Amino acid sequence: MSAAFTRQEARHVPPDVRATPWTGRDDGPGAENLRWHKAVHLDPEEAAPGEVAFVGFRSDEGVRRNKGRQGAANGPGALRRALASMALPKPLRALDAGDIEVTGNGEGVLEAGQERLGRTVAPLVDRGHPVMVLGGGHEVAYGSYRGLQQTRALREGGRLGVLNLDAHFDLRDDIRPSSGTPFLQIAQSEERHGREFNYWVLGVSQPSNTQRLFGTADRLGVRWLPDTECGLPDLERAERFADDFLASCDIVHLSIDLDVLPAAVAPGVSAPAAYGVPMEVVERVCHRVAASDKLAVCDIAELNPEFDVDQRTARAGARLIHRMATTLA
Repeated sequence: MSAAFTRQEARHVPPDVRATPWTGRDDGPGAENLRWHKAVHLDPEEAAPGEVAFVGFRSDEGVRRNKGRQGAANGPGALRRALASMALPKPLRALDAGDIEVTGNGEGVLEAGQERLGRTVAPLVDRGHPVMVLGGGHEVAYGSYRGLQQTRALREGGRLGVLNLDAHFDLRDDIRPSSGTPFLQIAQSEERHGREFNYWVLGVSQPSNTQRLFGTADRLGVRWLPDTECGLPDLERAERFADDFLASCDIVHLSIDLDVLPAAVAPGVSAPAAYGVPMEVVERVCHRVAASDKLAVCDIAELNPEFDVDQRTARAGARLIHRMATTLA
């Protein structure tokens, strides 16, 4: 079989909005002047296994339901713009498969969007693409999981591990799914399918999580590391935490809520962190996960350009994507 998508397979990638060409600074031709906007193409039929694939999830509905600051639907575009002019250390190619767009706030619109995201992610993973899902509120994580659920690797018994870099557990037991519920939804789905819920969280902020949420985490067997133990002096501890997580699974779903970073680094999020985990630690953990050869999907959530300052949050998110993508390549 060809390394590229066949026309039939390409039709199984159904984003609502096809991506537009990337643009950015141009220093001239040649590999020595390569930047991201020259590396990204838009044709699934030309995509080869191993290329990173980008999918946007333009959704504010989960944040709205969770009573947060809305605006994350514009996050995918801001992340693309921040990444576009970043210089590449070596030639690589990436696919942009377009956006899933959640519009309106009617009953079921978020859930339908998450299902569409899942149907976009699954064939990309099955074709050997590490997928970077650009959020959107943190409800994106359940959509990414719905995609992983449909992949061959999981159906054939691969052990899934979910690592969330986040100030919050996002295990709320609410009547309606929101940006605060995705990992409880994943836990419930894993239980229905007779699989272990293997969920780890790095950067948990005690003041941002009620005792009920800590109790839910304990009941579900969640492993977590508080933000107070994730500073630069604790780098080895954070790396051991990541290594222990990687040893527990075959397939990795990495979820990055940018509010895990300090507010000075990531002001443009729904809930800026008063404490946070240093960028240096978060980037090292992301590198470790990307280097493990187990990363299937990474979603980057909660970028809200309306509240960003000097594009700090967008640049931080793009830097993490850049580090993982170049490591994967």
